Amino acid sequence: MDAREAAAALRAAGVADGYYWIDGVHEPSPTPPDFVYLRRDGGGAGEAGEWEVGTYERGTHQPLARYGDEAAACAHLLRQLIRARPEPGERP
Repeated sequence: MDAREAAAALRAAGVADGYYWIDGVHEPSPTPPDFVYLRRDGGGAGEAGEWEVGTYERGTHQPLARYGDEAAACAHLLRQLIRARPEPGERP
């Protein structure tokens, strides 16, 4: 999964636009006061860089995790924003 696919999955799950920010893919305007984010932390020349998942609150980015690949970072973002649905008969 890449960042565009993650954004599509969040839309399909009904996650509100202001709850998340994905650099270059989903950047709500005006900027929400707090949200979960996915951004690429670009490395130096010739480096791929890392993907960072975190929260933005009160004007500060708070990293939660860094990943070497986009798919793992996207999976983390989805876990943060999409709550698992209980099985039939199971309490939420």
